[in-house]
Amino acid sequence: MPTQQLDYFTSLVAEDEHLPLTEAAVAVAQHAYPDLDVQGVLDQIDQWGNKIKQRITPDTPPIQRLQLLKHFFYNELGFGPNQNDFYAPENSYLHQIIESRRGIPISLAILMMELGQQIGLNIRGVSFPNHFMMRISLQQGEIIMDPLNGESLSKNQLQEMLDPYLDAKGYRGELSLPLNIFLRASSSREILSRFMRNLKMIYSEDERWERLLGIQERLVILLPDSAEEVRDRGLIFAQLEYVRPAIADLHHYLGEMPGAEDAADIREHIATLESQTKLH
Repeated sequence: MPTQQLDYFTSLVAEDEHLPLTEAAVAVAQHAYPDLDVQGVLDQIDQWGNKIKQRITPDTPPIQRLQLLKHFFYNELGFGPNQNDFYAPENSYLHQIIESRRGIPISLAILMMELGQQIGLNIRGVSFPNHFMMRISLQQGEIIMDPLNGESLSKNQLQEMLDPYLDAKGYRGELSLPLNIFLRASSSREILSRFMRNLKMIYSEDERWERLLGIQERLVILLPDSAEEVRDRGLIFAQLEYVRPAIADLHHYLGEMPGAEDAADIREHIATLESQTKLH
């Protein structure tokens, strides 16, 4: 069964141009919920889309469509942040967010973007540091919106949110980066990788290796050119004592990146794993 699910995920993310972000984000959860009815979740979102469509006409201007969508999503459906447990994995599984109406910025944004698309609004995701945002182009100009509550943010507010990140990275003074660099719209693949890396971080910190492997396998599929993701899968295999696949992944990483900073550590790790296979 898991192979079928991985094949399904692979087919969803095969092409950049037609990557169905919402369906792929729902399907991510199949690693933890193998019986999940992905189509059922999408049908629920479509029902909401149909409800909003009934409130607009072809003449309804985009700004009014946005107001209707925000009211429906945050007020009527009651979506918002999970204040009590921001780092629970459930905040990144769309089928659970639809039940609880609680999520994190990126998961709420994916739902808003999908509903927006259904009523003719082009809402795009923005991989802003430490807080995912949404960007909407209207005749009145560009709006940057917080997915947690639908509030529009001014340039000053965004700069205030960005400054701690710039300080931490040393991008200040002469090296200071302009705000606009951080406000560009992200591709579906970029959004999905950030979405999945949240889960990766949570399961890594909790050392839930089986759950982590399910996410990592999908990251390798999503980002086929990333040797680091293959390395990370190898390290997870090693934790689970899947020694041979671990060795294969770590060798692949060294083959792709022989001069990597961690190359010596990885070689040492391979040597330890290979000695284990000799003992068996």
